[in-house]
Amino acid sequence: PASLGRAAPPKTYRRTRKWLRRLVYLSLLSGAIWALDTTLYDSALTRSFRTFKLGLLIGLDYKINFRANPPLADSIAALHARNAIRVFDLLKDNGGLYLKIGQAIAMQSAILPPEFQKMFARMFDDAPQNSWAEVEKVIREDFGKGPEEVFGVSFTGQPGKGIMERTARASASVAQVHWARLEDGREVAIKIQKREIARQVGWDLWAFKVVAKVYTWWFDIPVYSLVPYISERLLLETDFLNEARNAERMAKLVAGEPRLRDRVYIPKVHHDLSSKRVMTAEWIEGIRLWDKEGITKPWKGGWRSGSPGSGGAPLDPPLKETLASISSAHPSNERLKPDRSYWKGADGSGGLGLPLKQVMTTMVDLFSAQMFLWGWVHCDPHPGNIFIRRLPSGKPELVLIDHGLYIHMDPNFRHQYALFWKSLLTFDNATISSIVSSWGINNPDIFASATLLRPYTGGDRSTSDSIKQGLNSKEEQQRAYEMQMKMRKGIKQILGDEDKWPRELIFIGRNLRIVQGNNQFLGSPVNRIKITGTWASLALAESPDLSLAQRVRYWGAHLLFRVVLLGSDLVFYYSKLRQTLGVGGGMEDDLENKMRDMAKEFGVELNHGVFEG
Repeated sequence: PASLGRAAPPKTYRRTRKWLRRLVYLSLLSGAIWALDTTLYDSALTRSFRTFKLGLLIGLDYKINFRANPPLADSIAALHARNAIRVFDLLKDNGGLYLKIGQAIAMQSAILPPEFQKMFARMFDDAPQNSWAEVEKVIREDFGKGPEEVFGVSFTGQPGKGIMERTARASASVAQVHWARLEDGREVAIKIQKREIARQVGWDLWAFKVVAKVYTWWFDIPVYSLVPYISERLLLETDFLNEARNAERMAKLVAGEPRLRDRVYIPKVHHDLSSKRVMTAEWIEGIRLWDKEGITKPWKGGWRSGSPGSGGAPLDPPLKETLASISSAHPSNERLKPDRSYWKGADGSGGLGLPLKQVMTTMVDLFSAQMFLWGWVHCDPHPGNIFIRRLPSGKPELVLIDHGLYIHMDPNFRHQYALFWKSLLTFDNATISSIVSSWGINNPDIFASATLLRPYTGGDRSTSDSIKQGLNSKEEQQRAYEMQMKMRKGIKQILGDEDKWPRELIFIGRNLRIVQGNNQFLGSPVNRIKITGTWASLALAESPDLSLAQRVRYWGAHLLFRVVLLGSDLVFYYSKLRQTLGVGGGMEDDLENKMRDMAKEFGVELNHGVFEG
């Protein structure tokens, strides 16, 4: 009826429809980007987005809650704990180069809060291996033909051909290793980069740089200046031609040093079977450094016999039964390599029968020579990269693998570093201050302790006194907060002049920490600091550019230095006696306990050895 008036026009919901359209378009665009990213870039964009999102979340969390009484956390320890879980999950979820970065952090995790230390101790688990189909694609892309043609192998047991396992023997963050026996009888380890790495590495390093840049600005800690150098080293680790060159150079250096050539072995690289993503090297039979029992148990392999492959001896071929089973083997569970554990005896209870002291002496000698004699330093000497074999003479042979990460020390810096080490052990504070000042470091005492991996007691303790000043009467949480804030200031002092700071020190410190961890893991069988200091002094005396008068003076100083170092033997054997009596863990444990006590003065908790977990 007319009394109701004109009917209202129907609602069109134009605004709602507009937002729905936008939502649909956004969803379609996001789906397209995700599909493109997954297909063409192996999820590199997704990984970068995940990194930025988490980086922002962690940054905000610390910006808001890093104070004596955090408003959104129970304590600073709880704040560290939740962010340690976040970082660990990010590194594991992203995988690839993120795992490599995580392992690098784990090696230095002792300087991190305890919550991070516990989490990063789990970073050394094996990474899952890629399928054989993915491995085959990498070989075809790099060589233009399949593995059968490249390596002369057969997967059907064809007579006269070599054989290759399609199941990886080891898998890490960036690559996996397959065993093969070539047509001519050479046994090789074929290291094949995971196919996704090449497409991810640029994005991963870019994300790493962006986060470091933002954190440098946000938290006022000068870390970004180190990032380009670290990124360059990490990128070189993905170039297997570079790794092959590094291995070859180290082999020549070892062969030219009579004090090492019969004690250290570098596997031969086959350049004709290598590319940027595939490296073929001599297969190594041996005991990994982490197998203490395998190294020390009695030798049952026969008089004047060495363990398989020692000194480069040829390896025995597979059995005929093994060759006959190839055609029925499944590529995901293929084991064709002969079992060469006969030297363990019929009951399998034997070992190499080697003293840990000889093994560890060889290791410290090798890495000291790299630092002080050659200036060519392997920066990843963890136990998985070191094999031990027994020579026919009954002496140990150390085999060093994985030559992707090296740093070069120019002659001037190498000379300075040797002199710095010698000065540390003679408490020559004037020389120490002069050298570290030329490196742009404004905090000699802490840097000296970080280098020795024990408290440096020759300084004036002005650094620790200034850090502890006025903190004794503070409430515990306030004291912990202020200590960590002062330590941040201490880090800035150590980095000092960023233009002068030698970037090589990052990886030299990593090498020292890992070698110290190896010695500690084996029960501190050697006086690592004495051996390292002796090589530093030797390098100064043997420098090729010295005049006759300088050489005589340096050798005289070296002999006197050897006498001075006898004092460190007293400390070593005292620690050994305590260890034998069951009241100590050895010299490295004693030094770490002292470092832990010193670190507590600075508000830092050192909770575990480098390889614990």
